[in-house]
Parts: sequence; C-alpha cells; structure tokens
Amino acid sequence: MIKSLIQRVKKTEHGFTDILRAAEEVFAGCSRAETFSIAKELHASEVNQARMLATFLFGFLAAKSKTSLAIMRKQISRDTDWRVQEILAKAFDQYCSDVGYGNALPVIEDWLRDEHPNVRRAVTEGLRVWTGREYFCDYPEVAIRLLSQLKADESEYVRKSVGNALRDISRKHTDLVRAELATWDASDKRIRLTYKLASKLLG
Repeated sequence: MIKSLIQRVKKTEHGFTDILRAAEEVFAGCSRAETFSIAKELHASEVNQARMLATFLFGFLAAKSKTSLAIMRKQISRDTDWRVQEILAKAFDQYCSDVGYGNALPVIEDWLRDEHPNVRRAVTEGLRVWTGREYFCDYPEVAIRLLSQLKADESEYVRKSVGNALRDISRKHTDLVRAELATWDASDKRIRLTYKLASKLLG
C-alpha cells in the first residue's frame, strides 16, 4: 500500500489536490492506528509528495492524537521542502477546525511562541483568512492581537505571513486593523515590512 501511495502522489508536480484526496481515502478506509502507521512510513520517504501526504494524515489524526500533533510541530516543521511546509499550515488548520478554533487557542498561542519559524508560520498562514474561521469571525480582535504579537518576528518569512493575514482581515474589519497599526512603531525595520503589507488596503 505504501508503494502504491507513493507512486500515485509522485505524479503530482504542482498543487496538492490529489495528495489531499489520497489522504482522505486513507483516513476514511483505515483505522486510526493504521493511518498513523502509514503516515509514519510516508514521512520517512525521500519523496517530497509522500511527506506531503503524511503531513495531511497527521493533520487528520491530530485532534485525537497528541503524538501526531507533536510530530507536526517537532519533525515536519524541520522539513526543508517548502511544499511540505505549506501542507503543515493546512494540517494545523485541520487540527484547529476539528477541535474548534476557540478550544484550540492554547495550542495556537503555544505554537506562535515556538522557537522555529516554520511552526509559527504554520499558524499565521494556516488559519488564513482568520476571520473566516469559526470563533475568530465573532472575535476578530483576538485574531488581530495574536497576529500582531509577531509583527517584529526575527523571520521575514513569518512577518510576511503576518502582514498578509492582517491585510486579509482589514477587508471586513478596517477600523480594528487600522487602530492596531496605529500603535506600531513603523520606524523599526522589522515592523515596517509587516506594517506595509498589513496596511495595503487601508489607503
């Protein structure tokens, strides 16, 4: 089964639609224990698409498997393939959706404090558009507060994600984002980049 899955997903050179479909089929057709075992084997593969598939599977399992969530945070976040990191963001959002975004707040806040930029970015990017998500649509100020904590993040990769996420929120919550940005020190080099992206639609 592992070989056939790898052969299947290797055909995907762009995007991830069929890889997600394969993950959904595995998750629907196997027990959680079997799915976890398959994900572990796929994660060990040198084939990038196989590790993308593994990441989707861990995301499906994470709501009821602390081990899967830990693997996402401690192992998958260290993967050097950028596509795997894109799927990590989607897998983290899957976890938050499954447990409920309000219930996931402690984990969201914990990941945002992680030392590794890929972990922080999995949150900032994965939950976009934040205020389109349950809980945050009712409490946009919470989303803005959480994102703004990373406005001066040491990683430009993270700051760009934060700025773009705040820009998205500003479409419907212009005044809230404008009020937050008014408190920033835009003379700070790191903050300036985030500010520029976040204020893009504010005129």
